[in-house]
Amino acid sequence: MLIKMTQSCNIVFSLYRCYNQSNKSEFRKGNRMNKIDTKGLILRIFMPTIVLSLSYLALGHFCSIPHILLFCILGTFTLVPIELGIILKASKNEYGKYSFQSAFARQEKIPVCKVVIIAFLFFGIAGLLSAFVAPVEYRVFAEIRSDVLNSLPNGFDWTNYEYLKTFSKPILIITCAYYTIFNVLIGPITEELFFRGYLTSHYEKQTPFTPIIIAVLFSLYHFWLPFNNVFRILAFAPVAYIAYKKKNLYISICFHCFCNLFSTLGFILAIAA
Repeated sequence: MLIKMTQSCNIVFSLYRCYNQSNKSEFRKGNRMNKIDTKGLILRIFMPTIVLSLSYLALGHFCSIPHILLFCILGTFTLVPIELGIILKASKNEYGKYSFQSAFARQEKIPVCKVVIIAFLFFGIAGLLSAFVAPVEYRVFAEIRSDVLNSLPNGFDWTNYEYLKTFSKPILIITCAYYTIFNVLIGPITEELFFRGYLTSHYEKQTPFTPIIIAVLFSLYHFWLPFNNVFRILAFAPVAYIAYKKKNLYISICFHCFCNLFSTLGFILAIAA
């Protein structure tokens, strides 16, 4: 687990070193930031997840591989390119070249150790929430969740480990490997660049509540996990606010990677049991 966390941090901070100096120097030259109104915010958030969710729902009825693997593959080729493409286009308009600089607007440098400590503290808080809040939320929505999943093929329930174990060992190894890469690195880094980086800094209504609003919308955009919103909002809103106040995106990136690493390890251990 510590090795995976170290790898995640290394990737995150390599991005940090690449963009920190260039972003500061270019933004101070007076590059224009194209603000996003509320309609544009909603469209940018829910368009990618609608594409992913509808594709997953349609193809999931004909799926011959684990559904969680199908979802990760679809996410790689729909959600990720759409969200990163929006950032690239915004950077082209604002800085004159395709890059991720629009996600790093007005960011300030913080020592790496401090970023990791802050992220890990909030990861600990999220762990407490997962122990005390998530189970209550699960019980509240258990009947609705059961009804929804019973109306769909077995694979749509990612916690149906007995069904997953019906697949061959090579398929399960590929599933766990791809899920780890997507869920621990590709997914959270993309989402944090998009939500906490680009959308939070470019939304036209900048108030102390802006990161909280974005965090709530971020939770609601998880159409594929609709019964965890209370836990997700309580876990992500505080760290989103701190990252906003500290003007450092890497706090939320590390936090998100840590959380997803924890859930991924739980999935792998359940499959291996």
